[in-house]
Amino acid sequence: MKTLITGADGFIGSHLTEYLIERGDDVRALVMYNSTNSWGWLDHYAAKTPKNLEVTAGDVRDPRFCSELMRGCDRVLHLAALIAIPYSYIAPDSYIDTNVKGTLNLLNAARDLGVTRFVQTSTSEVYGTAQFVPIDESHPLNAQSPYAASKTAADQLALSFHATFGVPVVIARPFNTFGPRQSARAVIPTIITQLLEGPSVQLGALQPTRDFCFIADTVSAFVTLADAKSGAGEVFNFGSGHEVSVGETAQLIANVMGSQLSLETDVLRLRPKNSEVDRLSVNISKFTKTFGWQPTFAGEAGFRRGIEATVQWFSEPSNSARYKTGRYNT
Repeated sequence: MKTLITGADGFIGSHLTEYLIERGDDVRALVMYNSTNSWGWLDHYAAKTPKNLEVTAGDVRDPRFCSELMRGCDRVLHLAALIAIPYSYIAPDSYIDTNVKGTLNLLNAARDLGVTRFVQTSTSEVYGTAQFVPIDESHPLNAQSPYAASKTAADQLALSFHATFGVPVVIARPFNTFGPRQSARAVIPTIITQLLEGPSVQLGALQPTRDFCFIADTVSAFVTLADAKSGAGEVFNFGSGHEVSVGETAQLIANVMGSQLSLETDVLRLRPKNSEVDRLSVNISKFTKTFGWQPTFAGEAGFRRGIEATVQWFSEPSNSARYKTGRYNT
């Protein structure tokens, strides 16, 4: 069975690609075309060149390319997307083109080629601020940013292709993933990288809560959904089940690093008032009941272990050198 992974050069996609490669699966990995021939986080594989990895550079926005890309693949793990919420305020058209039209192009290809599984990557942001907790899959969808709106549209397109054309779509809805290689634009890496420079940390709002899921658990959840035979046409939440505020997260990271912490508000990092998602807390009971999946980095203790592993990775000079820590990137 050959698996196509889109967005394989990114944070989650690269970890997922590596897992499947090391398991022995045949993988076709899509990376974003660029003039430097960079494979993003898969670049270290350029020297290894495993026989079961095929890397293709391209763009999901091109429908003809997507059809040729998917040819010969049995299943699809679709992770390619624009994900930065602040940038979606500036360039919403780009999010429609990539997240919605790109997904449509892949769904059309999957329909025509008869793939056996199509895992669509969603996000907890589609729920907006929790109307009840913990959030299960019946929670209303309430996009509070152009990014969240584009992902909601992509999810609904995927589900419609299952209902209308029988495409075997399953929706993977991860809550906030963190870990090595994550963009410094995300809250946990931005806290760590700033603390590596000194005690002063600039953040946006401190009171919102999140349910952070360590990358190893996110990968295992994706693999569970990809390997399963059931669940087509359904949505599955996954996360750690541990709700924590941004401010509390910063304090924990400082504690793990043995650093002093001085929090400052950077107005550039604040979302518009009605766009901020104030509370997220996941209910994974459907996923657990259906597939037996459980996070291994669960609860307060699991969150701390994940933070420790992430701090250790970012503290390596060869890793932190890949980030422009002094520049805030929307």
